[in-house]
Amino acid sequence: MFGIGMPELIVILVIALIVIGPQKLPDIARSLGKGLAEFKRASDDFQRNLAEEVRTLDEKEKAEKGEAAAEPVKRDLAAEVKAYEDQAASGVHQGEPAPVAGSPESEKKSA
Repeated sequence: MFGIGMPELIVILVIALIVIGPQKLPDIARSLGKGLAEFKRASDDFQRNLAEEVRTLDEKEKAEKGEAAAEPVKRDLAAEVKAYEDQAASGVHQGEPAPVAGSPESEKKSA
């Protein structure tokens, strides 16, 4: 406890008893205890809020990294959609599936 041993604590209590007096010492000790309890509560609340803010910032950072990692996938997907739209506009009839490379239908059309 703050580097204070039992002998030092006894000396402090004896001095407090002499200076303050036996009638007021319990009231002062009670007030000091309440003050320390309130300080501990405020300290715990501060630590809890700080930990929550750090967790929130970490989640935002992870979400931003996830969006940055997803950007190339989005571009590739958009390019594929564009290619299919171009293919559809260039002559493949709707309802007729596009030939798959390496399939017999694609070999017939290329021949």
